[in-house]
Amino acid sequence: MDVVINPFRLCSGLKVLGYFMIFLVLSIIALSYYAVVILIWAPHLLRGGFNSFFSFFIVILFHYLLILLTWSYMMVVFRDPGSVPDNWQLVSEEDLEEGNPTSISHNLGPQTSASALSDGTEIRPAIRYCSQCQNGKPPRCHHCSICQRCVLKMDHHCIWVVNCVGARNHKFFLLFVFYAFLETTLNTVVLLPSFVNFFEQTKKHSLSPGNLAVTFLAFVLNLAFALSLLCFVIMHTSLLLSNTTSVEVYEKKKAVHWKYDLGRKRNFEQVFGTKKMFWFFPLFSEEDLKNIPALHGLDFPIHSDTAV
Repeated sequence: MDVVINPFRLCSGLKVLGYFMIFLVLSIIALSYYAVVILIWAPHLLRGGFNSFFSFFIVILFHYLLILLTWSYMMVVFRDPGSVPDNWQLVSEEDLEEGNPTSISHNLGPQTSASALSDGTEIRPAIRYCSQCQNGKPPRCHHCSICQRCVLKMDHHCIWVVNCVGARNHKFFLLFVFYAFLETTLNTVVLLPSFVNFFEQTKKHSLSPGNLAVTFLAFVLNLAFALSLLCFVIMHTSLLLSNTTSVEVYEKKKAVHWKYDLGRKRNFEQVFGTKKMFWFFPLFSEEDLKNIPALHGLDFPIHSDTAV
């Protein structure tokens, strides 16, 4: 009997690296907190005048961004990106042949149904099947070789969060990247004067060697991450506004008109919802969860020009 070896199972070992990445993220946060708040700006709070007011503003802004960053990060780490329901099937083969749209799987919500053109012509998506999960694959669903399962509207597997980014935590990931960029940029700016005076402080021994090393390392790390995250912010903003995931980029290039591109406003709402008061927080309103099927990852509206 031949033994079939699946080399992709080795990818599951990357989860161990992911736990190290979580420790690294928390370590950088702790290092930055000690350098920015405790070493540099907190001592200015008691000096009075404009310096105290400005230091108070920096400390409050630092903590505000840190809370939003940590909140978003925890939501990405612990929120299920979206799993395919057991025995999921969009439409049976018999119904496809007979043109009967009524036997939609009971696993789908009431919003999930075959779309239709303005002239009443039904749009029936092709049935996809995952041989590894032994289950149907909804639209935009992909199998993750690291998680060893299919993920709804999979964007990518992120080792920094030991989780996939999918339909149900995509917004949280984007907020995490955005707030991480703002936090590291703020840290870089407020640590810049101390970094410029690094060698002068070394000669004067105004700070202990340990504190000088912490300040120097914190500045270098925050600068490096701010520049890297800027690239991620630009890339993911572009993908968001075109309603494209990272794994769909190649597929989109082959299409004349990307079928999921509904316009920038609707594309944004497909991930962040329609309620503006929730846009900057890792939360969704009950109304958006009820009225936007794309947030659940099983059904997605398509552009009318691409419906065939």
